[in-house]
Order: sequence, then structure tokens, then C-alpha cells
Amino acid sequence: MKILLVEDTERVATFVCNGLREGGHAVDHADNGRDGLFLATTQTYDVMILDRMLPGGIDGLAIIAALRKTGNTTPILILSALAEVDDRINGLRAGGDDYLVKPFAFGELSARLEALARRARGNEAETTLAVADLRMDLLSRKVNRDGQPISLQPREFALLEYLMRHAGQVVTRTMLLENVWEYHFDPQTNVIDVHISKLRQKIDAPFGKPLLHTLRGVGYRLDAND
Repeated sequence: MKILLVEDTERVATFVCNGLREGGHAVDHADNGRDGLFLATTQTYDVMILDRMLPGGIDGLAIIAALRKTGNTTPILILSALAEVDDRINGLRAGGDDYLVKPFAFGELSARLEALARRARGNEAETTLAVADLRMDLLSRKVNRDGQPISLQPREFALLEYLMRHAGQVVTRTMLLENVWEYHFDPQTNVIDVHISKLRQKIDAPFGKPLLHTLRGVGYRLDAND
């Protein structure tokens, strides 16, 4: 999933970002309301995590109100130290989809995010991706091809998920750097080539027909038709 976290407490933000990224998710982080609103309105996310009390003149509820006013229905989890019943009610009535009180367990945060994303997709069929005989279960985070399980590291899973969501399309290095590695610049390394090579060894090499294709000078395409 691609997730936006708007949280001004550095310790909490680091904890959440590290945990989500280790789980293979792409995370954008803003530490104030103004930057958070900018990201929320200019990028597309599967789910957002918003603190209620934020610097920058815009708090979490104001961000929610602005998003809902424009018709943005992205699921939002409010993360706040405000724990009174009225605080939770106000957050949900403002347009939040869930409310988690600090301090919290990361496992619960992760489970709530998965539930929100699942609810947004609407039905169980949309929790899986498929290209030919390659299957990915987004909930269990399991991958198999021709019924044979494939073990992937978190970054490999995120890379394959992005390629599968864009199956049949040319995916450039810039697209991968921005959406899988969250780099908004070219680090001038071969990190993509290395991960593509490892991924190809796992999803293609043991099987008869390659799915992952390299278009020299252009990018990559996951396609069963080549």
C-alpha cells in the first residue's frame, strides 16, 4: 500500500514509518498540517494516518474536512493522544474512518490499516492481483506462480506489487524510484537493476515462460503476452 503519515512527533513518526516500510509499504511523511494537506491533495494514497494536533496552522480535522469537501474518499485513520469519548466522536464525525489513541501497539495500527484498505476495495476479489499464473494476495502478502509459493523480501514484494498493478504497461526507472523507493531524485546506483534481477530469478527462472521484461533504455513491463 501507499500510505501518507502526517505526524509531528519525530519519535512516533520514525516508529510508524520504519514499521510500515519493513512491511513492504511505501510511506510519505509530513510533520506539519500544511505539508500534510499538500501531499494529501496532490498525491494518491491507499490510506492516510493523521495526527489531530499539528503545527503549521492546519490540524488533522481541518485536513479531513478539506479532503472530504473535494470528494476525496481515501480511508483516514486518526492517530491522537486525545482519548476522551467526545474527541473520538468528533474525529469520526469530521470524516475520519477510524480512531486510534496513543500510545498504541504497532500490530493494532497495521491491522486497522489493512481493514480500512480492505473496506475501501469493497470486496475480497480485489485483495488479489494476478498476471497469467502469477498470483499475489495483498492481505496475507503471499505470492505464488503456477501454485508454487514464492518467498519475497518486503522491497521485492513492493516492487512486484507495483509492476502487477501496472501489468502490460511500461514502468520507467523514475516511476519505480518514486513509488517503490520513495526517491524523488536519481541516486545514480544500480539498486533497481539488482532488485529486478533478484525478482526475475524468483518469479521467472523456475518457470517456463518469462513475465518480467526489460525494455532497454525505457524501463520494464510485466506481461504474459511477450
